[in-house]
Amino acid sequence: MVDEEDVELEKIKEKKMRELLKEVTRSRQPQNIISRPIIATDHNFEELIKRYPLVFVDFWAEWCLPCRVISPVIEELAEQYAGKIVFLKVNVDDNPITASRYGIESIPTMIIFKNGRPVDVIVGAYPKRVIEERIRKNLPDI
Repeated sequence: MVDEEDVELEKIKEKKMRELLKEVTRSRQPQNIISRPIIATDHNFEELIKRYPLVFVDFWAEWCLPCRVISPVIEELAEQYAGKIVFLKVNVDDNPITASRYGIESIPTMIIFKNGRPVDVIVGAYPKRVIEERIRKNLPDI
């Protein structure tokens, strides 16, 4: 005959084991994963696009309504693809040298860089699914 206290103790032990396993799994994940866009400037842009193998750059301005509309989408994607691609934001008004170097004439303009080189350009405000499709197209096969 099974004692009810034994059954309850087993349930508690199982729950604790699941919690411990989750904690161990969480602690094994790299701690330096970037899950938010980094503010890039004329001074650090080149170093940032060369530091990370895959970079998504959002060229924007404060006064640009379409830029502000897609900003939350960029934030979501940065969190969603953390560890796979790094997101940068470049304010074109504050960083005209970088904007000029990459021929930014309309905003928002988003450029995906692989190993420091531009490989894809998106001009205009698009829905999340469109931007995400372009990101996924440039992710390395895993």
